[in-house]
Amino acid sequence: MLRKVSFTLIGVLIVASYAVPYLVLASVSAWYGSFLFWTLVGVFTIVLNLMATAGFKDDSK
Repeated sequence: MLRKVSFTLIGVLIVASYAVPYLVLASVSAWYGSFLFWTLVGVFTIVLNLMATAGFKDDSK
């Protein structure tokens, strides 16, 4: 269940990565508005990937 939620949230973050800087932050003239947002999205994506792949095991022994 956690894996499915993590992958769903990653999809939401991907859509937000395109929508927020071009729609919500379009009126912000400074470049660091989008940079901060994309940095936070990157960190959250890494955390969600760790949560989604935590249950994977190597059974090739």
